Amino acid sequence: MKSWIVIVCLLLAGGGVQAHAAVWQPTDGHTQIPLWPGTPPDAKPMPGPEYAETSKSLLAGKPVMVVSNVSQPTMTVYAPKGKNTGAAIVVFPGGGFQILAIDFEGTEVCDWLTSRGITCVLLKYRVPSEPYNWHCDCRPHNDETSVQALEDAQRAMKLVRLHAAAWGIDPHKVGVLGFSAGGYLVAEVSTNFKRQLYRPIDAADKESSRPDFAVAVYPGHLTTLHGFNANVPVSHETPPTFLVQAEDDHVDGVDQALVYYAALKNADVPVEMHLYAQGGHAFGLRPTQLPITEWPKLVDTWLQTIGMVRD
Repeated sequence: MKSWIVIVCLLLAGGGVQAHAAVWQPTDGHTQIPLWPGTPPDAKPMPGPEYAETSKSLLAGKPVMVVSNVSQPTMTVYAPKGKNTGAAIVVFPGGGFQILAIDFEGTEVCDWLTSRGITCVLLKYRVPSEPYNWHCDCRPHNDETSVQALEDAQRAMKLVRLHAAAWGIDPHKVGVLGFSAGGYLVAEVSTNFKRQLYRPIDAADKESSRPDFAVAVYPGHLTTLHGFNANVPVSHETPPTFLVQAEDDHVDGVDQALVYYAALKNADVPVEMHLYAQGGHAFGLRPTQLPITEWPKLVDTWLQTIGMVRD
């Protein structure tokens, strides 16, 4: 299976692209909501204007729509279909903090969640997000805080709670789910909620950015040469967490999930982890013949177990 490293490198090299549009737009009936009333905090110049493109690289046999150069982050709210459980999940697509897999790890995830009666909030966070830079393979940034992305994640959590009543959401049932770099963002927002990275700007910033639960799928950046990443300060207040990983993931190895699991257990945080022998990296939700393709069903059961949804 093609990894995100391959896709990112192809796009940075200017290849592997079929077609692109100026700015990604959700399907009819959905609107992108700006996260910030003006210029985002810690704004940095982008390599160019935002654009969405279809990669020639395939994941689970299909192309992937990716978004690049996001300087104006947004969130898109997808209402639940049928019964509303009151739960909401903010989704963080992966892409190495360089691009966003906006369909493969975004809209396709929302289709699954809304079919389960869960409000899905798709976050289009800023990328590239310093200090992450994949133009070289030296990865000096590998263990750093993804500042702009984490600011966007914190702001999104606060906005969801501010608008919870209007959107039919229980403000005590707001979780996060992310893939790869987005999985690291899950860990960051789950552990840095007492550390607001930006100055409060309006009523939303009076709300909490702490998730009520968290799902990290093939997360990265959690291990360092010296052990667990200190920029992820796990404590007993870290929310209940679900982890899923393939043992043959050669991009973000199985040790990423293992060290996070151990840190959560040591802090007495409720955590459930599922490891599979095969699956590689970036398997998403697209069906395959491998057992790992059934992981969303395990999340469904776990959400019932921790009391976030009910049959």
